[in-house]
Amino acid sequence: MVRPVRPEDLGGLLELLRWMDADPARRVLAPEARSEEELWWAADEGWVLEQDGRVAGYAALYPFRQGGALEGPLVREADPAPLLGRVDEEARLRGWPTLYAFPNEANAAVRTALEAAGYAALHTSYFFTTPPRDLAYPPPDGVRIERVTNLDPEVYCDLYRASEDAWSLRLGWTALELIEHFQRPDVALWYAYEAGHPVGLVELEITPETAEIAYLGVVPAARGRGVGRALLAAAAGHAFGRGARELKVRAHDHEKAAIALYERLGFKLADAVVTYAKERSP
Repeated sequence: MVRPVRPEDLGGLLELLRWMDADPARRVLAPEARSEEELWWAADEGWVLEQDGRVAGYAALYPFRQGGALEGPLVREADPAPLLGRVDEEARLRGWPTLYAFPNEANAAVRTALEAAGYAALHTSYFFTTPPRDLAYPPPDGVRIERVTNLDPEVYCDLYRASEDAWSLRLGWTALELIEHFQRPDVALWYAYEAGHPVGLVELEITPETAEIAYLGVVPAARGRGVGRALLAAAAGHAFGRGARELKVRAHDHEKAAIALYERLGFKLADAVVTYAKERSP
């Protein structure tokens, strides 16, 4: 039986999440909370799959782009199909044409269930990490790296569009949203300039203990000369200087040069997530 999450489900849901944590082959997008109090706020709008009086599965649906992002389906010794059916019905009621799901690359069981339910794999994102160390690297001749402290949204969008050939998420933000984002104290942005024009950018997001490269891009004409590595070095130096104990980076499966760079620099593969999408009929 699939039904909304109740307060009495929290213990079973926590057990299910900890079971997921123990093996990459079980992982899906799921709440990060690992206490009953925090979990209630994170999962109160989701659904559980109840089987033989226990919580055997969980799913939730949240706005994402022009549709919805699926938490789950997280299941233990159960069929994910009822949860996927409930999510699809909810998306129909909300008028969302597209659903997205994000299972771990190793999660063959959920990936098979998603594909059977009409989801198609779009790409795989690889996540790499490194502890604090010296990643300093000078920019090539004629290129300078500067931190951006007064964002011009039009310049940013033009550079983002020119350096990104597969991901358009930021182009849907308003100018005000972009300005407010890059004014946050936990966000930093650098441009690489050549002949007075920006040819690359790196965005860094910092938490008290970790830092993540949210985006790193270089326009095609400036690639292959170390511009991307110099941008990475600037962000890494800032992150480790602020006390970050770990730097995270990501690359999609089509970004072969970026993956090769991270591996060459000694970053370790920490996770791999497949993005699935389902286009629903009106």
